[in-house]
Amino acid sequence: MATTPNRLRIIGGAHRGRVVHFADVPGLRPTPDRVRETLFNWLGQDLAGRTTLEPYAGSGVLSLEALSRGASAAVAIDQNAAAIRRLRETADAMRIDALETQVGDALGLLASETRRFDVIFLDPPFASDPWPRVLPLCVPRLADGGFIYAEAAHALAVPDGLAMHRHGKAGRVHYHLLHRAS
Repeated sequence: MATTPNRLRIIGGAHRGRVVHFADVPGLRPTPDRVRETLFNWLGQDLAGRTTLEPYAGSGVLSLEALSRGASAAVAIDQNAAAIRRLRETADAMRIDALETQVGDALGLLASETRRFDVIFLDPPFASDPWPRVLPLCVPRLADGGFIYAEAAHALAVPDGLAMHRHGKAGRVHYHLLHRAS
């Protein structure tokens, strides 16, 4: 189903088909259905027991998709309080308890966070270019065998400590699945 203004649907798992309403925030650009489908095919449909971090949550749809597919916990952060408030309301309406929401800056959070995550979803505003700072900050937050999903307006250079697992492009969106380099 095509994305319509301020709403989209969960495409897989226990909450498949449920509508996610998101705040009207300038520059908020949820991950398209086709890209989400590819991402979760790459990750595997069942994320049972995995934990996720979404430092640029926006709509929070990646966290909600992960929880719908069995993730045990998801942390969603955004600097826009209205976006986080709407995400919390949506999770509560869906009776999703395993979502932790915070209002805050992605880079500051990554610098101070001590937990490790199985999947880190990075989808910053396209107008920003946090990649030289944000990707290295994610490496210590990545659990063994974990992945970083990165969505950008251009193909990303992979920094030391990470390796490209998969890459795709849909329209203007480049999406990457990275893992810790061996």
